[in-house]
This record gives sequence, C-alpha cells and structure tokens, in this order.
Amino acid sequence: MNSNDLCDEVLMSLRRIVRAIELQSRQLVRTHGLTGPQIFILKVLIQLGETTVGQLAEQVNLSKPTVTDILNRLEKYGMVQRIRSEQDRRCVWVTVTRLAKEKLSDSPPLLQESFAGEFNQLKKWEQLQLIGALHKIAEMMDAREIDSSPMLTSGPISTPGNVSDLSMTDKGKKNRHEGKPGRIEDASS
Repeated sequence: MNSNDLCDEVLMSLRRIVRAIELQSRQLVRTHGLTGPQIFILKVLIQLGETTVGQLAEQVNLSKPTVTDILNRLEKYGMVQRIRSEQDRRCVWVTVTRLAKEKLSDSPPLLQESFAGEFNQLKKWEQLQLIGALHKIAEMMDAREIDSSPMLTSGPISTPGNVSDLSMTDKGKKNRHEGKPGRIEDASS
C-alpha cells in the first residue's frame, strides 16, 4: 500500500467512528426520546444521588451552563427535580425522578460505556498505542485546542418528547469553546 492508500484507510476508519456515534445518538432519541448527554447526566445523577449543579458539572467534566441547559430540558420533561436547600437558600439540589429511573431501566449502554469495556480488555501497551495514535490524529487535524469530555456525541440532537416531534439535527447551533481544558461549553444537550 502506498501513502495515499494508507491515508484513505485512516480517513475511512475515522468516518466509521463518526458515523457510529451519529447512528447511536439518533437511535437513542428515536427509541428513548433522550440524547446521549441527557442519558449520561441522568446516569451520573443516579450514582451521585442528590447533588448540586456544580458538583454534577465537575463529575461529568462539562461547564455549569451546559449542565444547567441539559437539566432545564430534563426538568421540563419531569426527569429531574430541583429542590432549594432549607439551610442555604442559595444552594439548589438536583435529583432524578422515578420517571427518569424507569426511562433508564431499559436504555441501552452508551457508546462510551461499551467502548470502555472493550478498551479495558486490551493490554496496557495496546491502550497506550491507541492513545498515542489518537493524540497524533487530533494534532494532525488541528484539534489540539478543542475542549472535550469523555462523552461520545455527534452534535446537537433534539430534546426529549414525542418521537414524532423529534428533529435529528439543530443546524443553527454552533459549538462554543472558552478554552477551559477538558470542558465543553456547548455540548449536545
């Protein structure tokens, strides 16, 4: 194989990865009325129990405004509840509702969860080799400075609701980055 053929192989593999993320995101919206980031937030909330937006944002490695936006949508659909602290009225606790637990009970694993299972089965040298290769690809694509979280999502996907009301994309929304390492300022919510 010459260099052009090898480059094509890399690009085709990257396209398959992007496509797998897109397909799973759309399937989640179609079957569960929730986006990947919304399911991710709900799963973390269940693990944490009652928590604050700040603690949740830190746990999921997203900015507070992004988490607040996701929570606003989840609250609108009765999936989370916010309760103002009796001791400190400035503090608001967030918790999942029974509806959210029911919705998640039959949700498929997120793509990053199944990926993590496969990745953890690799030998340490294979893991390091993959990490090195992916860092180099990100560098070659001039993506070094793009903030990210360990959440695989394809971009803005519609909010939960009636499946017939769901649109697959939100073309008017652009990602914004504020240069905070490891944080996405406008994730798919």
